[in-house]
Amino acid sequence: MAAFQLLVNGVALGAAYALVALGFVLVLNATSAVNFAQGDLVMAGGLLAVALAPLIPLPGIVLLPVVLVLMAALGLLLALAAYLPLRRRPPVSVFISTIAVGIILQNGAAILFGPEPRAAPPLFGDETLHIAGLAVPEQSLAIVAVAALLIGAQQWIFARTQLGRRLRATAQDPEMARACGVPVTAMILVTFAIGAACAGAAGLLLANRYFVTPTSGGDLILKAYIAVTVGGWGSVPGAVVGALLIALFEVGVSSVLSYPVALGALYLTLLAILVLRPQGLFGEAVRRRG
Repeated sequence: MAAFQLLVNGVALGAAYALVALGFVLVLNATSAVNFAQGDLVMAGGLLAVALAPLIPLPGIVLLPVVLVLMAALGLLLALAAYLPLRRRPPVSVFISTIAVGIILQNGAAILFGPEPRAAPPLFGDETLHIAGLAVPEQSLAIVAVAALLIGAQQWIFARTQLGRRLRATAQDPEMARACGVPVTAMILVTFAIGAACAGAAGLLLANRYFVTPTSGGDLILKAYIAVTVGGWGSVPGAVVGALLIALFEVGVSSVLSYPVALGALYLTLLAILVLRPQGLFGEAVRRRG
C-alpha cells in the first residue's frame, strides 16, 4: 500500500514536472535558445493562482483557464522583450536576458507576496479517496488528469492542425519554413506563449501540495533541464518521460533516505548520463544550426 501511495505521489509530481519540461523544450526547439526564466514562470503561475483565489473563490480548475491566458500573455512579453531583439546576437545574449527576466520575476514576486510559502487552491477538493482499500489524495489524481489533458491537447494541436504543422516546421528548420511562407516570427511568439502557459499550469498544480515561494523557480528550471537531458535533448516525448522518471526517482529515494540525498543522487545520475549517454534515453542528438 505504501508503494502504491508513493507511486501516485511520484506520478502526480512527474506530471507537473512534465509540463515544465514541455514548455522548456518547445522554446528550445523553436529558437535553439535555453529559456532560463522557465522555472520562474512556474513560480509566477503558482503565485498568480494564489492572487486570483480571493477574487474568484472557486476550485483551482476554474482558475486554470485564467492562469493559462495570463501566463501566455506573459510569455509573449518575454519573447518581445528578451528574445526577439537579441535573436541575431550571440546565444549568450539570450541566456543572460532570460536570466535577467527570471530575476525580475523573483524580485517582483518577493515585493508583492513576501518570502513566505503560499498555497494555491486545490483543483477540485482536498479529500482523500478510498479505492480498493487504498487511500489516494484527490488532488494527486486531479494533477495527473489535468496534466495529461493539457499534454494531450498540445500534442493534438501539433499533430492535427495547420498551426501545429507551422510550429513544427519552425522548430525543425526556421530558414526553410520561412522560404515556404511560414510566418516564423509569429510562430516563435506562439511557442513562447505555449511554453509560458505550460509553466503557469504547472505552477497552479504544484502550488497546492508543494507550496510556492518567489525563489522556487530555481529548483524547477534545473528539474526541467535534467528531464530534457535524460529524455533526449530536443525530444518532446523524451522531456515528458524524463520528467516522470526524475519525479519517481526523487519521491522513491526521499521515502527511503531523505530529500537532500535524493537531490544529490539525482545530480550524480545527471552527470553519469552526460558522460555515458549524452544523447539521452531517446537518442536524439544535439542539433546544431548555422
